[in-house]
Amino acid sequence: MNEKGFTLLEMLLVLVVISVLLLLIIPGVVQQRERVNAKGCEALVKSTEAQVQAYQLENNTWPTAEQLVDGDYISTDKCPNGKVIVVSDEGAVTLSDTE
Repeated sequence: MNEKGFTLLEMLLVLVVISVLLLLIIPGVVQQRERVNAKGCEALVKSTEAQVQAYQLENNTWPTAEQLVDGDYISTDKCPNGKVIVVSDEGAVTLSDTE
């Protein structure tokens, strides 16, 4: 008998093991991505708060998020999760679901 290849049963067993491993790994990757996006938003808000203070010191007025982007104080006013940074009239920085 010639034993040079794998049997169909061996190939199916390998596919089952790989499928189970993927089913266990993928939900963890998705949750980790959501946590990374949330941390990125927190960091962007803190950075924006600092840039609001810098803008206020230079221009003696509170900026809008658009003014911060236009003046190259921040590179974007959108978080990785799609929320938009909003700067209030008093300089408070918050996140909003819509623009």
